[in-house]
Amino acid sequence: MIKVLTAALLAASIAAPAFAQGDLGSGVSRTTTGASSGEQIYRTTCAACHMQDGKGGTGAATIPALAGNPRLGAAAYPITIVLTGKGAMPSFFPYLTPAQMAEVLTFVRTSFGNSYSKPVTEADVTAIIAARKR
Repeated sequence: MIKVLTAALLAASIAAPAFAQGDLGSGVSRTTTGASSGEQIYRTTCAACHMQDGKGGTGAATIPALAGNPRLGAAAYPITIVLTGKGAMPSFFPYLTPAQMAEVLTFVRTSFGNSYSKPVTEADVTAIIAARKR
């Protein structure tokens, strides 16, 4: 688990120069990557753990495969995981905007042998954020 967390932190620190800060109030800052497409966001943020081919891995922890993953079929599931984190995966809410989350999730859902063609939208992400605040 420590190796996985270290990999995630390393990936974040490598991408850090491309981040811009945004104040959310209460001392919390949102960082947004300079990446403009879902594929770029995946390659610079997600691939460190889920691998370039989306097949995940096993070592100190098991990183789920995104390739051919039926759980990606309902967009709400991966949106929630990216927003809140799960297991060794941290929440990416502090690091990605809803638009970037939508871009990367659309990329993942249409790549690596996945064929969930309905794009995830920024509105989908913000609806789940709003629902979690209730």
